[in-house]
Order: sequence, then structure tokens, then C-alpha cells
Amino acid sequence: MSIYALKPRFQALLRPLVRQLYGWGVSANTVTVTACAISIALGLWLYLAPTARAFLLLPAWLFLRMAFNAIDGMLAREFGQRSHLGAYLNEMTDVIADAALVLPFAAVAPFSDAPIWIAVFAVLAGLSEFAGALGPTIGASRRYDGPMGKSDRAFALGALALWFGLAGTLPAWAFWIVPLLCAAIAWTIARRVRNGLREAPHDASPLN
Repeated sequence: MSIYALKPRFQALLRPLVRQLYGWGVSANTVTVTACAISIALGLWLYLAPTARAFLLLPAWLFLRMAFNAIDGMLAREFGQRSHLGAYLNEMTDVIADAALVLPFAAVAPFSDAPIWIAVFAVLAGLSEFAGALGPTIGASRRYDGPMGKSDRAFALGALALWFGLAGTLPAWAFWIVPLLCAAIAWTIARRVRNGLREAPHDASPLN
């Protein structure tokens, strides 16, 4: 189960806004690049100035970023804006933005005591998206299996940021949250690979 399952309802709420954006001439690629740029700017700012109150911006932006991600996909699919460039941008900017938005936690105790786990989280998050995107290369669908997909990671990071923002500090035991999230992402990668292989045609030629 993943928060991703709620995406159709979320898209239905956004559809009137998407129609308006299309009427204004906004392209899917513009939305994609804008979301990535804001994520990078916010992540770097919070890393360089990690005040607790500033971290309250992170859950708000993570929610808005999910809206941006839904909007660019709807513009592409429903208004004829699909493109090869858009496909690349959609996958690459997600990985870049994910890394930028987890970066600030490397400056927050207790995660700052062993920031390597923040790096592991970022790498595994990127690999999980890579594993999902590889599905079509073997004749399967783009995999969005959980339990720790993009929306789930956003929820977890948003909850941590909200906790830190409201409390002003995190207890020492909170350190173990990130390793546990990393384990959940690793499980997600395994599920995406396994289910992609199950879905792929059995007579497909093996890739070298």
C-alpha cells in the first residue's frame, strides 16, 4: 500500500486548475523545471540556515510539490504535451529534487551525528525511481510499488520537518528513523524489480 494510490482523487481536485494553466499557455515542462528549481533553492537554504521554524516550510512545499508533479503529468497526458524531453525531465528532476529536500536534515541533530544516513537515503531514493522507470525497458509498466514511494517519502520527510519545526529539537532516538526509512526504500526497490520481472513478457529477450 502506498499514498500513491490516492493520486486519482488528488488529480480530480486539481483538474480545474490544470485547465486554467493550459489556457494561460503554461507547459508541462515549465511546471516540472519550476518545481525542481524551487526544491533545490529551498533545500540549500534550509541546509545553510537550519532553524527550526524555517523547517515548517518543508512540509508545505512537499505538499505543493506533489501538486506540481500531478499537474505536469496531467498537462502532458490530457493536453497533448507529451515529449521525449519531458520524459527525461520528469524522471531526472524528481531525483534531483528528492536529494535537495532531504539534504537539510544532514544539518539537524541527531541526524547530523552521522549524515552518511542522509546520503544513503538520497541514493536509495534515486535508485527506487530508477528501478521503477526501468520497467518499460523490459516490457513491463512504470512501477510505482510501495511501501516507500515518492509520495510516501515526502510524507515521512514532511512529518519529520513538522516535528522539528514545532518542537525546536528532536530526541536522540529519532536518529533511527532514517535507517528505518532506508530499509523501507530498499524493500521498495526489491518489490519494483520483482514485480517488473513478473509483469514482463516471458519471451522477452534478456538485456546485456
